[in-house]
Amino acid sequence: MAVKIETKYGTIAIANTVIATVVGGGATDVYGIVGMASKQIFRDNFNEILNRDNYSRGVVVRQDDDGVTVDVFIIVGYGLKISEVCRNVQDKVKYNLESMLGITAQAVNVIVQGVRVLGDDA
Repeated sequence: MAVKIETKYGTIAIANTVIATVVGGGATDVYGIVGMASKQIFRDNFNEILNRDNYSRGVVVRQDDDGVTVDVFIIVGYGLKISEVCRNVQDKVKYNLESMLGITAQAVNVIVQGVRVLGDDA
């Protein structure tokens, strides 16, 4: 499915994978985020940190009449206030969607899949 935006010149269709990539890129820019996590933890390995090419596996985009709802699966750095990091992710994702794609997010749900020590590669 794609988000369709009507303009005076025609229709613009934005695919869900594009939305997921913008959301994943914005989420990982927030301080305290170690990486994106897979939304299918049992199939893809528990707490797998996704690289930039796989951000769409850590984001679920749902569309309805009211707008777009986004679920973001993340791994947070140890020792940080998780609620504050999640709030920052929500703000960043909503801002990126509005400024880059012209889409208003109805809701941004942040699901913390794990906690890792910052700077820990393993």
